[in-house]
Amino acid sequence: MAETKTKKTIFSGVQPTGDLHIGNLIGAISLWVREQDRHENIFCVVDLHALTVPEAIAAERLKANSLDVAALYVACGIDPDRSIIFLQSQVRQHAELAWILNCVTPMGWMNRMTQFKAKAEKAETVGVGLYSYPILQAADILLYQTDLVPVGEDQRQHIEITQDIAQRFEGLFGYRFTRPEIMVQQVGARVMGLDDPEAKMSKSATNPRHAISILDEPATILKKLKSAKTDSRTAVDAADLGAGVRNLITIYHAFAGGSWDEAVRRFDGQGYGALKTGVAEAVIAGLEPIQRRFAELRRDEAALVAMLRRSAEAAAERAEATMKEVRAAVGVW
Repeated sequence: MAETKTKKTIFSGVQPTGDLHIGNLIGAISLWVREQDRHENIFCVVDLHALTVPEAIAAERLKANSLDVAALYVACGIDPDRSIIFLQSQVRQHAELAWILNCVTPMGWMNRMTQFKAKAEKAETVGVGLYSYPILQAADILLYQTDLVPVGEDQRQHIEITQDIAQRFEGLFGYRFTRPEIMVQQVGARVMGLDDPEAKMSKSATNPRHAISILDEPATILKKLKSAKTDSRTAVDAADLGAGVRNLITIYHAFAGGSWDEAVRRFDGQGYGALKTGVAEAVIAGLEPIQRRFAELRRDEAALVAMLRRSAEAAAERAEATMKEVRAAVGVW
């Protein structure tokens, strides 16, 4: 059992597949940054999860992408002196705990996971890893006696299955993991796709104009926003915002700050061209310092790798403390 803590522990992670986009920034990373002084923070690049679809990415590309995501964490404002930032594969206890939890999780629980069903429909072949990856995700969380998991609302089912697995483990072996709770961003928690404002912005979307990457150049950002779907009207009506217009104002609000009402008033009565230009200007200005810092970090790859190694050592120390008790509970060495 973990000792009494003065601060709550946060754990979250992002797969190094696809480009991190402004939905990731608004809905998750910005929350991590804002809350990092209040909690003990553990942020992981979940590269083992990326292996669940092995044909999707080459080995060398996966390594480079993992470093890119780690650099983006820091560039977006996560301070490696205040937060642990590491690559999942650097801490072997993640895979060890996942195997133990695999052995106690009923298959029926996995059959109910909606994200597996959605991903399996798009894959030519489905590996066991894709089926059981929620258990690895549970291991990621439980390994650090996590209190809060700052993720999008669409991940709620994964936190609930983690709670269920922890409860079943306690019932079988008497060892109690900390029960994690979901921590949802209240502003811009669900940024939608530019091409489809009814679907959440996703890294896996195939339409190149679906999402704005954190590393997109200004001209690309403007072009994508100019093509964003709105509705059949020609101007913003504050009293009746369609899904596409609401999504654009949500993005503007997240980058420009102020209140939601101020953001709506800023564009009320304006044509969609002015709306899209205004949103683009706010996004470009907000991403510029992040992109500049990212470039600096990637130019010195040796320093970035060294930072990740130090953080991985700190993470492994905490993970091993949990695993010693788990091994004793289940009776393995």
